[in-house]
Amino acid sequence: MSHDFVRRAPFVLGEEQRALRRMIRDYADREGDAWGPRTAIEPGAGLDRDQWRRLGGELGAVGLDVPEKWGGGGTGLVEPALVAEELGGALVPLPYVASVLAAWTLLASGDEIAMAEHLPALCAGTAVYAVACTDARGRWTPARPSVRAERGTLTGTAAHVVGAQDADHLIVLAETRDGPSLLIADADAPGITRAPITSLDLTRPQATVSFDGASARPVGAPGRGAAALSAAADRAIVVLAAEALGAAERLLTETVAYAGTRIQFGRAIGSYQAVKHQCADVLVGVEQSRSVVYHAAWTADLGGDDPALTASLARLTTAKTLTDAASAAVQIHGGIGFTWEHFAHLYFKRAHSDAVLWGGLAQHRERVAELLLDTLEPTT
Repeated sequence: MSHDFVRRAPFVLGEEQRALRRMIRDYADREGDAWGPRTAIEPGAGLDRDQWRRLGGELGAVGLDVPEKWGGGGTGLVEPALVAEELGGALVPLPYVASVLAAWTLLASGDEIAMAEHLPALCAGTAVYAVACTDARGRWTPARPSVRAERGTLTGTAAHVVGAQDADHLIVLAETRDGPSLLIADADAPGITRAPITSLDLTRPQATVSFDGASARPVGAPGRGAAALSAAADRAIVVLAAEALGAAERLLTETVAYAGTRIQFGRAIGSYQAVKHQCADVLVGVEQSRSVVYHAAWTADLGGDDPALTASLARLTTAKTLTDAASAAVQIHGGIGFTWEHFAHLYFKRAHSDAVLWGGLAQHRERVAELLLDTLEPTT
């Protein structure tokens, strides 16, 4: 496939998409006090299942791009990206991105029995799913998974599994005699132990999952687990990038507002050139990220460009933008920006945690090089 980007008419959100954005933004703002990030990082805090059911059942925002026959909204990827952008702006501690990965792993498996059994509950928010596709060291989609499946039972360990502690069901990438395959298990089944990990980003819980003879049901064709997961991951990565875009934009808004009201030496600090330049640089990054994210979502829906390439580009671009926005927010807020009580540190930790999540940025840089740079013919 050629990697020359296709020229199309400018992408414009439709009225229904704009209404979806407003609905999720209003929801996040209205419920912010009840589900704020600080509540999520308190010792012993878990998933607010009422909020999750509301997002899925009442608002229909979970599983938007899942086909209607499986309980979803039948939309494209743009709609989940819009939801993730708004939820990411508020650092909403709900497993939205992890659910996109789980839903599309089931869809990519082609297992209609598993889809009929699990997707309606996932989309309605009545059940929570996590994908255990790391090895015992937390490496993303290893060629040789450290979990092994034999005769319908699982043995081994997967570390740094996002959302595993709150999950009702685990979709597991396991080594079999046919190669890496997918299986699904009840998270509370005998032989499964979930140990929470104290990660940098406390608003995105992770856990180490250990399997000791736990029963599991195969999903999809044997030996096709890695391929199904790869297809699902490209969609989930775009949604993760949209989430980072929303966080960066919220940081920029809050930081500019603070710079306009914080008085130092008789002047608002936003009047100083250095502060203006910092904010302007972040704004440029946010607008670039928005273009890249929605181009990637659009590509996933309509084709034309390489979805793998556009997904990795979105991941890399938004990761840098969020890191820059978080650093600027901490610096411009001054002393208060370094305190536990202020919101800036939560976004700063999200930015640096995302940099190593699901393969990390180095893996995506390598993939961009393979897909784009390594295919260029040398000039003579």
